[in-house]
Amino acid sequence: MDHATIWSNCLQTIKKHVNTQSFKTWFEPIKPVRLEQMALTIQVPNKFFYEWLDEHYVNLLRVAVRQELGEKGRLEYQIVTSNPRPEMGMSALMGVATIPPSRNAEVSKSSHKDGMPNMIDADSIKNPFVIPGIRRVKVESQLNPQYSMDSFIEGDCNRLARSAAQAIIKKPGTTSFNPLFIFGDVGLGKTHLAQAIGNEVSTKDLNKNVLYVSCEKFTNQVVQAIKNNAVNDLSAFYQMIDVLIVDDIQFLAGKQKTQEIFFHIFNQLHQTGKQLVFTSDRAPRDLDGMEERLISRFKWGLSADLQSPDLETRMAILEVKMTQEGIELPQDVTEFICYNIKSNIRELEGVLISLIAQSSLNRRGIDLSLAKDVIKSFVQNINKEITVEFITNLVADYFKVPLDKLQGGTRKRNIVIARQLSMYLAKNMTNASLKAIGETLGGRDHSTVIHSCKAVQDLMDTDLIFKDTVTDLEKKIRMSLSNAG
Repeated sequence: MDHATIWSNCLQTIKKHVNTQSFKTWFEPIKPVRLEQMALTIQVPNKFFYEWLDEHYVNLLRVAVRQELGEKGRLEYQIVTSNPRPEMGMSALMGVATIPPSRNAEVSKSSHKDGMPNMIDADSIKNPFVIPGIRRVKVESQLNPQYSMDSFIEGDCNRLARSAAQAIIKKPGTTSFNPLFIFGDVGLGKTHLAQAIGNEVSTKDLNKNVLYVSCEKFTNQVVQAIKNNAVNDLSAFYQMIDVLIVDDIQFLAGKQKTQEIFFHIFNQLHQTGKQLVFTSDRAPRDLDGMEERLISRFKWGLSADLQSPDLETRMAILEVKMTQEGIELPQDVTEFICYNIKSNIRELEGVLISLIAQSSLNRRGIDLSLAKDVIKSFVQNINKEITVEFITNLVADYFKVPLDKLQGGTRKRNIVIARQLSMYLAKNMTNASLKAIGETLGGRDHSTVIHSCKAVQDLMDTDLIFKDTVTDLEKKIRMSLSNAG
């Protein structure tokens, strides 16, 4: 088999042991390069990516590779970037001695005796873009102090971006994440994370000039600079910035002169080791109306995608916001909100603020009834009732079994378990009687329903994987219901 087939088979093994978001973040970007002498070489985007795989997934990778290549199988990493400061090739050990860097890896050339690249002392380089004699002044950061790393809740949806942010905070401008390009849909925390980086750096080092600017504001600055014949002054101002954060960079699209000026500012800052952080509603490759040379530079560092948070992350986010507001919601209200507000973190905050306002105005305690009234404006069909039929259809779809078999008399184990689970969920999640549940599932009597519920509970007590399946189904029932219609 060739290297592509081997890696494809490895991915099938890996996919069974990680969740969908982790697989998409950490394994889909990997490219197989070659297979030589039982060593599979894969290409990863950057050094941080390699280090994360090595720390969190090395055992899983070892199992997958050896499953395909045998006990002598090993894996080599190759880091290839378009960054003008290329990384050293990296390798990971799969049960053998240290593997040398891949031959095709982009490696800094050096005659140094230990084989490492010669490093240039940044302090010895004079900045040719700063006007001699100009006095360094403290720049107003324009940051919102409410945005912090502590209040940015980590989950599978944002772990890559948050980890990169933490690394930047420790050593801005010196990591391989320069620029850090954060992208994702509206309301997922791009601005929060970007400004949190700025706030943390400012707190850590008071001498650092940090500036947050929206793309719209930067464009207006360029227009005024051109109008006043002061483009050089604008450029000189930006050379004083140690950490530049530009929000909604996609709005540079179609603005040719602004892109040209930004391109030169980018180069000047990057060449002098300054940190650049950008946010966008789409990935660099999807930025229409942007010069190719700018898109290329956006790819120099790390492009980190923010996805919609899962249920647990949403609940953690809501709890943080509750603490900030100084209130505590009943558990059933918290769960109800998070089951129904899924795609936008801002909506979670909006629901919470609306609940507080409605409770205060109407002198009414916050309970499930009030939560349903408030969420009506955010989610359609919120009051639709969970029925036995709804549960049965969802379980049949989940286990990929025909509905007529689920309701019929077949005794195949997988169908029996799906049928019993339908009864268990219907008993716990609906107001239907045991008789009604039994009739819906093939005309069975109430004693069969009781037996089925006990069988499911016993299996949950002894099989943690099955228990996770039941929990997952309960979530899907609630969440699918809010999407109905």
